[in-house]
Amino acid sequence: MSPGENSPALPRQPIDRIVEPIQRFLHVEAASGVVLLACAMVALVLANSGWADGYLGFWKLEVGFKIGTFEMIHSLKHWINDGLMAIFFFVVGLEVKREMVLGELRDPKRAALPLAAAIGGMLVPALVYLALQSGQPGMRGWGIPMATDIAFVVGCMAVLGSRVPRVFRVLLLSLAIVDDIGAILVIAIGYTASLNATALLLAFVGIAIVFFLGSIGVRSFAVYTGLGALIWLGFHESGVHATIAGVILGLMTPVKSYLPTHLFGQLLGRAHDLLHGGGWDSMSHRANRLRQLQWATRETVSPLEYLETLLHPWVGFLIMPVFALANAGVPLKLAEFADPVATAVMAGLVVGKPLGVMVLSFIVVKLILKELPEGLSWGVMLAGGFLSGIGFTMALFIAGLALEGELLNAAKIGIIGGSLLSAIVGMTLLVILLPKTPSDRI
Repeated sequence: MSPGENSPALPRQPIDRIVEPIQRFLHVEAASGVVLLACAMVALVLANSGWADGYLGFWKLEVGFKIGTFEMIHSLKHWINDGLMAIFFFVVGLEVKREMVLGELRDPKRAALPLAAAIGGMLVPALVYLALQSGQPGMRGWGIPMATDIAFVVGCMAVLGSRVPRVFRVLLLSLAIVDDIGAILVIAIGYTASLNATALLLAFVGIAIVFFLGSIGVRSFAVYTGLGALIWLGFHESGVHATIAGVILGLMTPVKSYLPTHLFGQLLGRAHDLLHGGGWDSMSHRANRLRQLQWATRETVSPLEYLETLLHPWVGFLIMPVFALANAGVPLKLAEFADPVATAVMAGLVVGKPLGVMVLSFIVVKLILKELPEGLSWGVMLAGGFLSGIGFTMALFIAGLALEGELLNAAKIGIIGGSLLSAIVGMTLLVILLPKTPSDRI
């Protein structure tokens, strides 16, 4: 029986016939990966069509504001990569904290395998890239093949459905989370050119205020949103990439609910008695009572869970697709796949990722775990290593920080080619190695 079967039916409006199918689609786990892929394909088609100049020029349009002597005027692409993507990184911060406090990364022994696999999957691709680009103009792009695109990985696993063992799904998602942590450190440390100390101080003052307000029990999302904008501005003007503000705020979000469920149950009981006792129609200040109940409903779940649930659809179905439209468009020429930067990126994703995942996983299994978790085999681990080579979103993001001009175009070609090859090889291995039915053992 579904949770809503005992609930009274809510009044339906004509618009519900349109909205409900959309809501169901938004809750399909792999749907955001499908939308992201579609937008990436649209970007590639437009960038290689007769509309290429208009399409590429659109993202260079200058937009902004000026207040007195202070002005912020940047291209649309800059606002997307530094502004909208801060929300994406905020959700990444929420996911990282959830995994570290409540998930697989909480238990050191259970975290050992995904942690080792992720570290190997970051270090070896970077080393492969550096080996091919040492002393070359594209050397600064060493961080490009380090990260894993969690949306595409989830989409690949969803294609196989229940054939994918839960232990493998958790392993790969945990690996991607750790990869995100590594990518965040790479962005903060590896791609910060110069610092404005005053602006950076402003950001840290904002962080301190957020910490103080949280410690005294301030729960207003509006207050924290305003402070978040201030912190973002401080990082943006400091030289540290502005998206780091999103990560820090995500990690600071409380993981425990304010209101225990039994107290919420008591409030619901009082509301039930009031509504069914005949006093509701004659009661004054009904709007305030409803606002209190609304507040109690929200505070029964943790801010982390509430915000993650609220923002995930916006990130998956708006922010990441818009990012792909603005960044994935690159003119494709067959000869450019042989460009040294493109080759280095593809080698890092297709060779470095699975190699790093397998080598460090093997070491951890032999020294600490003694055997792979039940439901995993080394063949499936290899498939996971290839799937972790799908580096699309974060790889494009780091490429935009590290390179420019023809080098950036070559890196994008390498990201697209490497991610596609990684997905094909990884999925092929899973189709061959996974049981035909969920009940079979690997």
